[in-house]
Amino acid sequence: MRPIPAVLLAAVLAALGAAAASHARPRPPEKKEQEKKPMIKKVTAVLFVSEVEPCAKFWTEQFGFQKLAEVPEGGKLGFVMLQKGNVELMYQSYASADKDSPATGAVARKGPTFLYIEVDDLEVIKAIVKGAEVTMPERTTFYGSREIGIKDPGGHYLTFAQFTAPAP
Repeated sequence: MRPIPAVLLAAVLAALGAAAASHARPRPPEKKEQEKKPMIKKVTAVLFVSEVEPCAKFWTEQFGFQKLAEVPEGGKLGFVMLQKGNVELMYQSYASADKDSPATGAVARKGPTFLYIEVDDLEVIKAIVKGAEVTMPERTTFYGSREIGIKDPGGHYLTFAQFTAPAP
């Protein structure tokens, strides 16, 4: 038998040691087929209020929204769905929410919703909302927008923003 050169022997022993060591370590899990995540197609705010009618009137008369659906609740509206272009809003009365789910009705009364609304022309918006309660006087932000904040007839806070530069 021929002697194995020391360099070759060292290389073989190193390879065997590495192979043994790799078997001793836990193996990484095999790559699974990438899990599919659900695609969200649309998000619509549902705003809870004492009375739906003034809110529906605000959006239809001031901004040109259309009523897509309404649900009566006694002699009033319990729910309305409004849309203009790709923008959709829903308003539901507390009484209607109580009937749907008492837990939801109780939580809905805890506070207003805050909506941030990007617009093309803030001057037009200011004229439209003239007379509404101003919650934030017009300001220019460090991120490139002119903004004004108001309350809608249901007590929710609306911030209208016109970006002077592309949105970040």
